Amino acid sequence: MNTQTENTKIIEVSAAVLQRPDGSFLLAQRPPGKIWAGYWEFPGGKIEAGETPYHALVRELREELGIEVETAYPWVTRVFTYPHATVRLNFFRVTEWRGELHPHEGQQFAWQSPAALRYLRANGGGSVTVSPMLPANAPILRALELPPLYAISNAAELGVEEFLQRLERALQNGLRLLQLREKNLPREALRELARRVMVLAHAHGAKVLLNGDIELAQEIGADGVQLTAAQLAELRERPAVAWCAASCHNAEELRRAEALGCDFALLSPVLPTLSHPGVPHLGWENFAAIAAGSSISVYALGGLTHDDMQTAWQRGAHGIALLRQAW
Repeated sequence: MNTQTENTKIIEVSAAVLQRPDGSFLLAQRPPGKIWAGYWEFPGGKIEAGETPYHALVRELREELGIEVETAYPWVTRVFTYPHATVRLNFFRVTEWRGELHPHEGQQFAWQSPAALRYLRANGGGSVTVSPMLPANAPILRALELPPLYAISNAAELGVEEFLQRLERALQNGLRLLQLREKNLPREALRELARRVMVLAHAHGAKVLLNGDIELAQEIGADGVQLTAAQLAELRERPAVAWCAASCHNAEELRRAEALGCDFALLSPVLPTLSHPGVPHLGWENFAAIAAGSSISVYALGGLTHDDMQTAWQRGAHGIALLRQAW
């Protein structure tokens, strides 16, 4: 009876993704003498009785790394069952701290970038071998490949040629994730536009997801698909694409996106929008309540501008999605 209780009890943990301005993040190797010694993980530790996840994060980073947290944003939450226990990992992205990193427990550190880890996974080499990783962290490494801005195409209003020019400028300025959403284009015209968009985007290392058309995304080799809410309700398994996102408007749809194995979700509308005047919107507090505890990254969408990025982070979003404001 006691063993069963121990195996089913969830251990609450706060985990930190310390990120530098260049996007690199810190991994730590578990020291000798601890369970899973030698494995790499994100710094953090157990939440003690009476602590909030944030206060546990601050304490753990002080004790483990010798730093004081100044800015931390709630992010994703992952539940993982190890042979010895089930843990709920409450991840925060920590972007500002005071003090120099010091391994109080004698562990090794390594700053890594998403691109470097992709290379390591693909080729088994690199300057720093952060292997083996604790298995619960694999989805987190994938989520860190997602940039904070997700742009949605607007060729319908701008015209195809003008849109492509603006897309090229945006890519030159750092845009790395795009949804091609042109519902009124005939399929042949959409196919041609998608091919032109992919040439531009891939030249800059950006990902292109097609809205709703799984078959076309697979045919032309797009990076993924953005599922509509209707598709999300109907599908029983994740489409065979590299990246799969879902359009969600409530907690039920977000849970469905998680269950389907989507990589991330859009949650909308956060604020009133030009395209859907009079439609009820979530507001930031409802957005935060729905996104809280999500196991996948959530982008805020609807009535936003570039200036809303920090507000979105504070409410648990991975970033923001923009339509007109992106261009």
